[in-house]
Amino acid sequence: MTDDRSPEVDPRLLEVLVCPVTRGPLEYDRERAELVSRGAKLAYPIRDGVPIMLPEEARALEG
Repeated sequence: MTDDRSPEVDPRLLEVLVCPVTRGPLEYDRERAELVSRGAKLAYPIRDGVPIMLPEEARALEG
């Protein structure tokens, strides 16, 4: 069984990506392989090194 999450994301990509909901900044969570939007309270998954920037694919953050 393989894990389709990958912490390897192009750093240049991380510099230009913003949250599609708020247009605000994203934080890279390497351990969970996610891009986190504190403003939208969503965490976007990264699969095979590709950020999935769809709100319906994002995990809701608690709190």
